[in-house]
Formats: sequence, structure tokens, C-alpha cells
Amino acid sequence: MKLIVGLGNPGLQYAATRHNIGFEVIDSLAEAYNIQVTKSKYKALIGEANIKGERVILMKPQTYMNLSGEAVRACMDFHKITNEEVFVIFDDVSLEVGQLRLRKNGSAGGHNGIKSIIAHIGTQDFSRLKFGVGEKPAGWDLANYVLGRFSEDDLKIIGPRFKDAVDATTMFVTDGIDKAMNKYNLKVRR
Repeated sequence: MKLIVGLGNPGLQYAATRHNIGFEVIDSLAEAYNIQVTKSKYKALIGEANIKGERVILMKPQTYMNLSGEAVRACMDFHKITNEEVFVIFDDVSLEVGQLRLRKNGSAGGHNGIKSIIAHIGTQDFSRLKFGVGEKPAGWDLANYVLGRFSEDDLKIIGPRFKDAVDATTMFVTDGIDKAMNKYNLKVRR
């Protein structure tokens, strides 16, 4: 079983913000495979299904970003999911808007949701998909930037990238992180 986690913050005030790109990828994945992510469990909204014959849980933690690890840990414990079976999708301000980067492990890089997951599961060895939201402009507060919405120009760039994010996640589920990294980290970013 694979646990696919999209990071974000619950509530309409956070919908479509840069920080909620993980939720949006989960929504795209759910739509692509007709999965309902509506069950409230583990302090998260989840949907259980099969993707190309593989059992998966799609998760959108409802704990707010800084406590995302609580939901991830609870689900992992209940289903006996290993850290190698976890895939986390989140925003990254160090990548250009729309750029995707897959990794099989790594530090939190300043991302509070990833910090929380590392703290709760006790390792940084889990796969992830970073979705670039662009660097904050000089003089901006980071929190205000990531909790802001994309410009019209940025939306034109990221729109087509959701399909790539869904395809990369699917490849993780069916073929593993190495194959997904080899294919999607080499793709032209724009």
C-alpha cells in the first residue's frame, strides 16, 4: 500500500494558494482516477482506492501545515505503511513556477510541513514531489508569499504541470521512485 500525501492548509481562505499546491495535486489525482477524498480519518481527508492495481491512500492533512506529520504518522501506524511507501507532494519556493522535482529523501529545506513529517516519522527517507511556486520577491515576507495566490501568468504555467504531477505520482505508485525521478526530473520544465 502507498500513502500519497498532498500538503496544504484546510479552509477556504487557503484554497488555491501557493502553499496548497499539494492539495491541488491530490485533487487532480483523485479526479484522474475517480477517487473520493472525503473520508475524515487520521486528522485528514482520505480516499482509498487502487491505481493501476496498486492499493493507495490519498491524504490531505487537516491539521494545518505545521502539524502535517500527525496525520501521516497515524495513517502509517494504522496501516503498517513503511516510510518507503510514503510520497509527499508540496510547494517549493526554491524551484521556478511549475518546475517539478522528485526526491527519494532529503531535509525539510525550511518547509514546515516536511519538518513536521520528519519529526513524526523519525526519518527524512521518504519520497517526495516538490512543485515549484517560484522564489518570493525581495522584501516580501515568506509566509505572506506562500499564502498568496498565483498570478494569471503563473496559472498559465502551472495548469499543464498538474498532469505531469499526476503522471509522476502514478509512476511512483506503479514503478517506484527511481523510475519516476529518471523520467520527470529530466523533463523540460516549461
